[in-house]
Amino acid sequence: MNLKVLFHINEARRWQMVFTNITNFINDVGPGNAAIEVVANGEAVTIFADNSDHGLLLEEMQKLAKRGVEFMVCRNALRSQAIDEGNLPSFIKVVPAGITEIARKQVEGYAYIKP
Repeated sequence: MNLKVLFHINEARRWQMVFTNITNFINDVGPGNAAIEVVANGEAVTIFADNSDHGLLLEEMQKLAKRGVEFMVCRNALRSQAIDEGNLPSFIKVVPAGITEIARKQVEGYAYIKP
């Protein structure tokens, strides 16, 4: 069975919890047995600000991306936080609106998880 899950984060302080949940999920279902997407909006995007000291979180994010986890970031949230999307790590995909991405994925059968 190939599961489809979407993790939603809109609070910067919850990134570590999201990463732990994803890691536990992968460990439970096995690598390659799920499509996993993370949608970040709201103030959760501040992790990508130039003055951010979240280097370790970004490293953990990159490790999960190498395991097939897709990271989507809301363009509206980036703009509201004055974050240049050109400075994002290469594995990050920008979507026009995080809420719309969440709605699309739910229509596609993704389970919605908000740690």
